[in-house]
Amino acid sequence: MRFYRLLTPIAAALLVAGCATNDPYGGQTQRSSTATGTGIGAAVGAVAGALSGDGSSSRRDRALIGAAVGAAAGAGVGAYMDRQENQLRDSLQGSRIEIDRRGDEIVLNMPSSVTFGFDSSELTSQARSSLNEVSNVLREYTDTRVNVAGHTDSTGDANYNQRLSERRAQAVGGYLSQSGVSSARLNMMGYGEAQPVASNETEQGRAQNRRVEITLTPTEGAQNYQAQ
Repeated sequence: MRFYRLLTPIAAALLVAGCATNDPYGGQTQRSSTATGTGIGAAVGAVAGALSGDGSSSRRDRALIGAAVGAAAGAGVGAYMDRQENQLRDSLQGSRIEIDRRGDEIVLNMPSSVTFGFDSSELTSQARSSLNEVSNVLREYTDTRVNVAGHTDSTGDANYNQRLSERRAQAVGGYLSQSGVSSARLNMMGYGEAQPVASNETEQGRAQNRRVEITLTPTEGAQNYQAQ
């Protein structure tokens, strides 16, 4: 019976994670990131609470307390990233920058056709305009790490492509830093042709592979976010 009693807060947490909302941009039903974060946080907190202490009478109480604490932390992170994602979508409409939500991470995909000229690491005026919008949001949401990754297709020498991807990542990260995003939050890496997202056998695929991805990840401070 003790085991089944301990399952109660965990089951409740997982039910919360199943909530869904309508996507305000695409109109499609999607799982709420805030609700998912709440459910996962509650489940983890419940297990952690249940495993602490020796007395059977107090173990259920610890599980419930752990679930509540975990739910609050998960909800804070989810709401924080939801709000940030919405502002980015509003700011980047028409920019051709793709925004992909992956759990508690937000990935901005900047194709090279928008960001750089051919065989160049100099940002285009369109890219600088878009990065101004990104930096405006990042300055507001300071509990976010910013990872900038440069990628190329497989055309040409692999070593040259590696260096080009590094220069492009540095160009994007450097511009964000100049625009007021703390350099302590930034990490820039080049991956050359090592991480394709499409086939390099076609021009369309190669175009998809030539990109810079900005991945936004919440820090621990995001747990304390209170939705307005």
